[in-house]
Amino acid sequence: MSKPRAPLPRNARRRAVAELERRKRQAAIQRNIIISLSLLVTTAVVIGIVVVVGGAIRDRQAAEAGPAELVRPNSVYLNRPPEAKVTVVEFLDFECEACGALYPTMEQARQTYGDRVNFVARYFPVPSHFNAMRAARAVEAAGQQGKWEQMYQKMYQTQTEWAEQQVPADDTFRGFARDLGLDMAAWEAAYNDPATEQRIAADAADGEALGVQGTPTIFIDGRQVELQSFAELPAAIDRALAAA
Repeated sequence: MSKPRAPLPRNARRRAVAELERRKRQAAIQRNIIISLSLLVTTAVVIGIVVVVGGAIRDRQAAEAGPAELVRPNSVYLNRPPEAKVTVVEFLDFECEACGALYPTMEQARQTYGDRVNFVARYFPVPSHFNAMRAARAVEAAGQQGKWEQMYQKMYQTQTEWAEQQVPADDTFRGFARDLGLDMAAWEAAYNDPATEQRIAADAADGEALGVQGTPTIFIDGRQVELQSFAELPAAIDRALAAA
């Protein structure tokens, strides 16, 4: 008959328990690393798909529209005086923090020069901005009821309330449409119409073809201007007026 095994000494039992706990912790750490890496890979793939799809849409729009144009017949004029000799074009993203910072300066410039200068706004929603395309669709849909400028202003005045969030802002934008007294059925139809997104993508395609890489990007009389600060915008317009 075999002899019964002698119990482990107390110190040996402690070492065995400690080793078991160490292995459990190590296994948990490895699982967490694997999960984290999987999430990172998934996120990278999703971002890549968004960028690729967005780029593909813009490429298709550019091919269909022909050569890039800075201002097209359907471009939005915020100011269009009959005797204007200078045109200011801004490629903008409603979720872009820098565009929001430029907004007060641009509004002041419109008040100062609006009787002498064309001011044109063109869409350039950045794919990494979660609600940028939604915001552009909301503005474009409002424009179909004659309220483009009002929705444009609403977006920047409330930007800190909805931007930089990874949650769809559709309900927020519906609230803006109601506040503006829009026909909600018509607005909703335009907001969800693929043609609305195609219209926005066409602007972005023009921007990319013209060398726009980010927002805000400003052109004055066909030339892209580099401003060290937004406060330099009036001086840039003054120079263009003097040369016109």
